[in-house]
Amino acid sequence: MPNIRTAALSLLLAAMPAWALTPAEITARLQGPETVQGQFVQQRFIKSLAKPMQTQGRFALKKRTGLFWHIQKPLDLQLRVREQGIAQWDAAARIWRNSSQSGQAAQVKLFMAVLGGDTGELGKQFTISANGNPNQWRMQLTPKTAVMKQIFQDITIQGGAVVQQIELREKQGDRTVMIFSQTQTDQPLSAAAGNAFK
Repeated sequence: MPNIRTAALSLLLAAMPAWALTPAEITARLQGPETVQGQFVQQRFIKSLAKPMQTQGRFALKKRTGLFWHIQKPLDLQLRVREQGIAQWDAAARIWRNSSQSGQAAQVKLFMAVLGGDTGELGKQFTISANGNPNQWRMQLTPKTAVMKQIFQDITIQGGAVVQQIELREKQGDRTVMIFSQTQTDQPLSAAAGNAFK
């Protein structure tokens, strides 16, 4: 019996390195699907508030195109995030209106990279570590540039086949948690998401 146990333990230990995912492997998994869509709940924890501010709704991410972010509660707001910036849907005029916030390009690039697990882009501004297996992994982003060090303590991304949770901890103590559920990959997009990606 001891020989069987030793052999089993040896096989287990030999297989363990194959379970540990590298940041590059996580990127490959996340960038596989052409589309990812589902529901989200976003909670913003602010030190001065007793309860977190919460929004929820639906999202759709389309590879090489952008992100559709539809807040449904507590208000109805449709946003389109692309490399060019953020646009908001004007239902009355039936057009997308571009936002003119300054410094938005860097924020958009960061958000797209975090949600898409783009470690190549993230590696320019963060030190990346990862652990786990294909079904349950965790990626930690620690700021390495002066700008990101002023904003973030760290960013944690967790998931499996897709991103399931993102937590952004800010330098001043506030944090944002986004939880994604009922996620589908490579399925027909909703009419609203399809409109956003035209």
